[in-house]
Amino acid sequence: MAADTSESTAEKLTFTCASCGFECNYEYFGKKPPFSKSVVLLEDAFVIRDPFSPNAGHLTLGGRCCLCTRHICISQTCSIFYTERFCISCVQKNKEEFPDEILKDLQKKDSSCS
Repeated sequence: MAADTSESTAEKLTFTCASCGFECNYEYFGKKPPFSKSVVLLEDAFVIRDPFSPNAGHLTLGGRCCLCTRHICISQTCSIFYTERFCISCVQKNKEEFPDEILKDLQKKDSSCS
Protein backbone atom coordinates (compact mmCIF):
# COMPACT_ATOMS: atom_id res chain seq x y z
CA MET A 1 0.00 0.00 0.00
CA ALA A 2 1.36 3.44 -0.94
CA ALA A 3 2.10 5.99 1.75
CA ASP A 4 -0.50 8.72 2.17
CA THR A 5 1.14 12.03 1.24
CA SER A 6 -1.93 14.26 1.34
CA GLU A 7 -1.62 17.70 2.91
CA SER A 8 -3.99 16.74 5.71
CA THR A 9 -1.48 14.22 7.07
CA ALA A 10 1.58 16.35 6.41
CA GLU A 11 3.59 17.31 9.49
CA LYS A 12 2.91 20.89 10.60
CA LEU A 13 6.05 23.01 10.66
CA THR A 14 6.00 25.84 13.18
CA PHE A 15 8.02 29.06 13.14
CA THR A 16 8.48 30.77 16.51
CA CYS A 17 10.22 34.12 16.90
CA ALA A 18 12.87 33.92 19.64
CA SER A 19 12.37 37.61 20.42
CA CYS A 20 8.62 38.27 20.59
CA GLY A 21 7.21 34.74 20.66
CA PHE A 22 5.16 35.16 17.44
CA GLU A 23 4.20 31.68 16.29
CA CYS A 24 2.83 30.50 12.95
CA ASN A 25 2.84 27.36 10.83
CA TYR A 26 5.08 27.75 7.78
CA GLU A 27 5.10 25.92 4.47
CA TYR A 28 8.64 26.46 3.23
CA PHE A 29 12.11 27.46 4.42
CA GLY A 30 14.60 28.68 1.82
CA LYS A 31 15.09 31.23 -0.95
CA LYS A 32 12.78 29.92 -3.70
CA PRO A 33 9.23 29.25 -2.48
CA PRO A 34 7.75 26.63 -4.84
CA PHE A 35 4.37 28.38 -4.81
CA SER A 36 5.89 31.74 -5.89
CA LYS A 37 7.81 30.68 -8.98
CA SER A 38 9.14 34.11 -9.96
CA VAL A 39 10.40 34.99 -6.46
CA VAL A 40 13.96 34.55 -5.22
CA LEU A 41 14.47 35.82 -1.68
CA LEU A 42 17.70 37.46 -0.51
CA GLU A 43 17.85 35.16 2.52
CA ASP A 44 16.68 31.75 3.62
CA ALA A 45 13.29 32.55 5.10
CA PHE A 46 10.24 30.93 6.65
CA VAL A 47 7.40 31.44 4.18
CA ILE A 48 3.68 30.74 3.79
CA ARG A 49 1.25 31.19 0.92
CA ASP A 50 -0.52 34.53 1.17
CA PRO A 51 -4.07 33.58 2.19
CA PHE A 52 -5.32 36.97 0.97
CA SER A 53 -3.79 36.78 -2.52
CA PRO A 54 -5.65 35.07 -5.36
CA ASN A 55 -2.39 35.08 -7.35
CA ALA A 56 -0.52 32.63 -5.11
CA GLY A 57 1.61 35.29 -3.46
CA HIS A 58 3.67 34.61 -0.37
CA LEU A 59 4.25 36.07 3.08
CA THR A 60 7.67 36.00 4.72
CA LEU A 61 7.41 35.26 8.44
CA GLY A 62 11.08 35.53 9.38
CA GLY A 63 14.52 34.03 9.08
CA ARG A 64 17.60 33.16 11.09
CA CYS A 65 19.87 35.74 12.69
CA CYS A 66 23.15 35.38 10.84
CA LEU A 67 25.12 35.78 14.10
CA CYS A 68 23.28 33.78 16.77
CA THR A 69 21.13 31.63 14.37
CA ARG A 70 17.96 32.16 16.44
CA HIS A 71 14.69 32.16 14.49
CA ILE A 72 13.56 35.77 14.32
CA CYS A 73 10.48 37.38 12.74
CA ILE A 74 10.64 40.31 10.35
CA SER A 75 9.00 42.75 12.77
CA GLN A 76 11.06 45.93 13.03
CA THR A 77 11.18 45.47 16.79
CA CYS A 78 12.74 42.00 16.43
CA SER A 79 15.15 42.15 13.48
CA ILE A 80 16.66 44.13 10.65
CA PHE A 81 17.85 43.08 7.23
CA TYR A 82 21.18 44.72 6.40
CA THR A 83 22.91 42.50 3.82
CA GLU A 84 21.74 39.64 6.10
CA ARG A 85 19.12 39.19 8.86
CA PHE A 86 20.20 40.33 12.34
CA CYS A 87 18.19 40.09 15.55
CA ILE A 88 18.02 43.34 17.50
CA SER A 89 19.97 41.76 20.39
CA CYS A 90 22.92 41.02 18.10
CA VAL A 91 22.72 44.51 16.59
CA GLN A 92 22.89 46.01 20.10
CA LYS A 93 25.87 43.80 21.01
CA ASN A 94 27.72 44.68 17.79
CA LYS A 95 26.81 48.35 17.27
CA GLU A 96 30.31 49.26 16.11
CA GLU A 97 29.89 46.96 13.09
CA PHE A 98 26.84 48.80 11.69
CA PRO A 99 26.68 52.09 9.78
CA ASP A 100 25.49 55.18 11.67
CA GLU A 101 22.36 55.37 9.45
CA ILE A 102 21.21 51.94 10.63
CA LEU A 103 21.83 52.80 14.29
CA LYS A 104 20.02 56.14 13.97
CA ASP A 105 17.05 54.40 12.38
CA LEU A 106 16.97 51.89 15.26
CA GLN A 107 17.09 54.72 17.81
CA LYS A 108 14.12 56.40 16.09
CA LYS A 109 12.15 53.15 16.27
CA ASP A 110 13.07 52.69 19.95
CA SER A 111 11.93 56.19 20.86
CA SER A 112 8.65 55.84 18.93
CA CYS A 113 7.86 52.57 20.73
CA SER A 114 8.51 54.02 24.19
